[in-house]
Amino acid sequence: MFTGYRPSPALIFPSYGAVVSHELGVRNNLPPYVAVPSIVANDAGSGYLSSAYGPFSLGADPASAGFQVKDLTLPGDVSPERFTNRRQMLDAVNEHFAKAEKSDKLDAMDTFYQRAYGLISSEKARLAFDINKEDAKLRDDYGRHAAGQRFLMARRLVEAGVRFVTCHFGGWDFHNGITGATRGSLPQFDQGFAALIRDLSARGLLQKTLVMV
Repeated sequence: MFTGYRPSPALIFPSYGAVVSHELGVRNNLPPYVAVPSIVANDAGSGYLSSAYGPFSLGADPASAGFQVKDLTLPGDVSPERFTNRRQMLDAVNEHFAKAEKSDKLDAMDTFYQRAYGLISSEKARLAFDINKEDAKLRDDYGRHAAGQRFLMARRLVEAGVRFVTCHFGGWDFHNGITGATRGSLPQFDQGFAALIRDLSARGLLQKTLVMV
């Protein structure tokens, strides 16, 4: 479902998100492909494409108290000048290795660094990940739970310029206790998904945003 191909032991195909990242690239200093809150499975990765086109994972749940995407701000003891000096030293080291070695891992790491620099240096890009900037009533409309806040984060990212977002909520491959498990998960999903569609429509984003469940 993430690739459009049947799984093959001989070849791991790239996910749709990775293909979009490869073909369309960065917009507004934001990663083109983001996983909320994290990547779901191997099939959601970059496959045979460079790992540079894999998803940027939040690494934390937007519904949790004190939610913060790690590494989006400089440590308190690092000034912008010190950060620039460090980057220049790293660029010098990377240039040396680039001349001596050719490796996907080196290219991918350089791409990740460049995207990280873009995120850290752009306040607008960082703000896209700050769900606390949303109106409290809208957060309530989505639901103050895992599904609702993940869908709300997805809308923030799409509106800011992220091209492809995946949201993972719970697990639906039930083998027993199906009724109880569904009743436990579906109300959250219904509330959050309905709010997402209404919100995208109100902002004029629904006409140009493909939503798949």
